[in-house]
Amino acid sequence: MSKPISPQIGPYAVRVEQGKRYRWCRCGRSITQPWCDGSHEGTGLEPIEFEAPISEIFYMCGCKRSDNPPYCFGNCTGNARSRNG
Repeated sequence: MSKPISPQIGPYAVRVEQGKRYRWCRCGRSITQPWCDGSHEGTGLEPIEFEAPISEIFYMCGCKRSDNPPYCFGNCTGNARSRNG
């Protein structure tokens, strides 16, 4: 399995619509970030599919290192909470 590429440091702020299904790019290769365009073929890194629970702006992980994918958890900016406390 390949390691993901980090297309940007920091989140993508995107508006999602309640009830709509989305595919978040896990590999970092998609040109339609943060959404999957199929560029993961052969990497072993499948997108994360989810249905938006509300219509709102979501902060989707851009570095591909979130502790809570597909959402930004601050890992790339040093804002993630410590796992030890």
